[in-house]
Amino acid sequence: MSVSQKYRPETRLVQSGILRSQFGETSEALFLTQGYVYESSAQAEARFKGEDPGYQYSRFANPTVHMFEKRIAAFEGAEAARATATGMAAVTLALMGQVKAGDHVVASKAIFGSCLYVVEDYLPRYGVSSTIIDGTDLDQWRAAMRPNTKTCFLETPTNPTLEVLDIAEIAKIAHAAGATLVVDNVFSTPLWQSPLELGADCVVYSTTKHIDGQGRCLGGVILASEKFIQDNVHIYMRQTGPSMSPFNAWVMLKGLETLSPRVRQQTESAAKVAETLASHPKVSRLIYPGRADHPQAAIVKKQMKSGSTLVAFEVTGGKKGAFAFQDALKLVRISNNLGDAKSLITHPATTTHQRITQAQRNELGISDGMVRLSCGLEHVDDLVEDVVTALKAV
Repeated sequence: MSVSQKYRPETRLVQSGILRSQFGETSEALFLTQGYVYESSAQAEARFKGEDPGYQYSRFANPTVHMFEKRIAAFEGAEAARATATGMAAVTLALMGQVKAGDHVVASKAIFGSCLYVVEDYLPRYGVSSTIIDGTDLDQWRAAMRPNTKTCFLETPTNPTLEVLDIAEIAKIAHAAGATLVVDNVFSTPLWQSPLELGADCVVYSTTKHIDGQGRCLGGVILASEKFIQDNVHIYMRQTGPSMSPFNAWVMLKGLETLSPRVRQQTESAAKVAETLASHPKVSRLIYPGRADHPQAAIVKKQMKSGSTLVAFEVTGGKKGAFAFQDALKLVRISNNLGDAKSLITHPATTTHQRITQAQRNELGISDGMVRLSCGLEHVDDLVEDVVTALKAV
C-alpha cells in the first residue's frame, strides 16, 4: 500500500514521493540537470513518443520536481500536480489552459491584485470575457453564469480581508452551468482546507508562502484530477515553459516536511493576537476566521479545520495611524510576503492592492487603516507584546 493511501496527512508530508537513486540517500536528491541521455536512439525515440516513461528535458519533468509534485498531491488528496515557477504562473496557467477565444470566466472580486489583472485585463486580450462579482453572494454567482462560461475562480480566505467563500455551494453552481471551479487555497493552506473534497476541480498555491515557509524561493503548484491536468495543463505547460526549477523544488520538499508544525503554531499565534486585538481601543475592526464574530463564521465552521496564520485589522487614524503602527513595530517586519517563519505585516492599500482604485478598495473593504499581519514562529507572547506596544504610537 502506498504512503498516500495508508498514512495520515502529516506522514505524507515527510514520506510521499521519494525517488531514491542508486546511492540510497536519506534526503531527497537534488537533480540539477537540464537534459538526460539515452541508452540508444530507439530509447530516445520512445521517450519523445511517450512510449518510454523516462525523463527528456527538465522543462518537461525533472526527478526532484517530480518528487515535490507527488508529495504535495498525496497531501492534498489530488491525483496529479504540476509545479510552476511562481504562484502567479500557477494561477495564469490553470485559467489560460482551459479557455479559448469566445469563452467566459467568472471570478470573485476579492482576489489578489495580480489575479484580478489576469482575469480583467489579460484574458480579454485573447477574446475571453470575464465577470467580476461579490463572491460571498451565491445569487451573484448564479446570475453571472452564461452558456459559454468555462471556469470560475476564487480565493478563500480572501486577500486581505479574510472573507470566506462557500466552496461547496459555488462548485455546485459552476458544475450546473457546465463550468469548472479553480480555488486559490494559499491563505488556508492544505492543512486547514481541502477544496477538492468540497467540489473544486482545481487548486492552486503560491508555494512561495507557507509551503516554503522561510522566505527563500518562488514557486507555485496546480493540483487536480489526472484528466484535468492532462486536458488543460500538461501540454500548455510543456510548450510554454513556466516550470519550477529543480533547486526550488528541493527547497519546497524540505518545506513540506515541516509544514504541519509550522502552520499549527502560526495559527495558534494568530488566534491569540486576534483575541488580544479584538477589544483594543485603537483597533476599529478585526477579521479572523474561526472567531464567532467573523462575517462568514458558519461557512468557516463548515469547511475549514482551523483558522488562518493571518489576521486583518483596521488601525484608527487611517493611513497615518496604520503607518505609525507599522513603523513602531520592532519584531514584526514590513513586507508584502506572508507565510514566513518571521512575522510580517503589510498595508494593502499602498502595496498589494495599490493598483486598483480607491472606489474598488472601498468596495472590497480595504480601508486606509487596514493592515494584514502574517504570524511567524516567534514566541507568541513576544509577538503580542510587540503589536500592543506599537499601537501606542497611533
